[in-house]
Amino acid sequence: MTEKITAVKGMNDLLPDATALWRPIETCARETLTSFGFGEVRTPILEKTALFVRGVGEATDIVGKEMYTFEDGATGTRAGTLVSLRPEGTAPAVRAAIEHNQLAQGALVRWFYLGPMFRRERQQRGRYRQFFQVGAEIYGAATPQADAELIDAAQAFLSRLDLGAITLELNSLGDSDCRPRYVAALIDALKERAGDLCPECQRRLETNPLRVLDCKNAQCQAVCASAPTIDSFLCDPCRDHFARVRQLLDAIGIAYTVNPRIVRGLDYYTRTVFEFVSHETGEGGLGSQSTVCAGGRYDGLIQSLGGPATPAVGFAAGLDRLALLAARRAQAIPGPELFIAPMGEAAILKALQLAAALRRRGVFVDQDLRGGGLKSQLRRADKVGARFTLVIGDSELDSGKAALKRMADGETREISLDADAIAAAL
Repeated sequence: MTEKITAVKGMNDLLPDATALWRPIETCARETLTSFGFGEVRTPILEKTALFVRGVGEATDIVGKEMYTFEDGATGTRAGTLVSLRPEGTAPAVRAAIEHNQLAQGALVRWFYLGPMFRRERQQRGRYRQFFQVGAEIYGAATPQADAELIDAAQAFLSRLDLGAITLELNSLGDSDCRPRYVAALIDALKERAGDLCPECQRRLETNPLRVLDCKNAQCQAVCASAPTIDSFLCDPCRDHFARVRQLLDAIGIAYTVNPRIVRGLDYYTRTVFEFVSHETGEGGLGSQSTVCAGGRYDGLIQSLGGPATPAVGFAAGLDRLALLAARRAQAIPGPELFIAPMGEAAILKALQLAAALRRRGVFVDQDLRGGGLKSQLRRADKVGARFTLVIGDSELDSGKAALKRMADGETREISLDADAIAAAL
């Protein structure tokens, strides 16, 4: 017997029951972001590795341990180009904006994207090696209004979904003027208790100390509880910017809490960072992976990737996690409006004609393409949850009429074998 081939670990298949959950989320994202003036951009899933090394940060876990990277185009003695499956969507979107000259002086660009990302990380609930994100980016606005409008767009999207309790947490990471002083103070404080940190955080202490604050290990969290917070290190411009963001969110009625431990995992963030966190527990909850949407400001990223100095702010939401939460409250997938059970070759032809005509009118019609006896076909109609059934045999063909049966209560009525008449009766 030939050995069965299975999917690559962490690369999940989405079967029809799952995609039925995903489609409304994707539609909601497109509708909401379009209403805020965002246009959809689609970038390749394969990018040059250098894009993420320079953009995301060489010391990050993503670049250091999680990217799928390989050499492309090596022939003979000529070296190939290092390429990677994209681990996130912001750097590719920025690359596209630069490459296609979208960032002329004074330009204001609003983009959003939907698609798969790839990270070779430890799998947890709602976190897979191929995962899907919806993200939104605003290029060209340094004002706190841009931060508030982006958060408002994320809130509007999430609030249209039935996801349960979700709260917004905010922080400011400062900028290149004030954050180095905080990082130095944080390192000094953490080094005093470095032995109490997990091995991963001991490594981060040397390469990316802010990420220690984001560790979910209880012992690391206890160490970080006594570490300094960034709010007392912010320079006046960063403090004023953060205060204005909060004021604007208050004005538009978006509730939030300030969480000085939010740092995000990417090097490019400056000033405002935020997370929308799920508080759903029990079966169907997300456990420790409770962040469903996150983002912030990244004013230096575009210039670091070769573009003009351009302020920017963006967010990304994990569709896998949103779908897990949506599944808790999902309605059953509706069955066909009509199931046609033909008996005999002539009836099969008539059934195909009726089904085609009704489908062109937008009616969901099903029939058992395997044929079979009447009992087996009606069992199929019951299994798929059809609202009505229509049995067509020789006598129905002769009379041009058949019994339309409502499955919920068994009520039947005689109806003409005509697509218009059937559509009107459903």
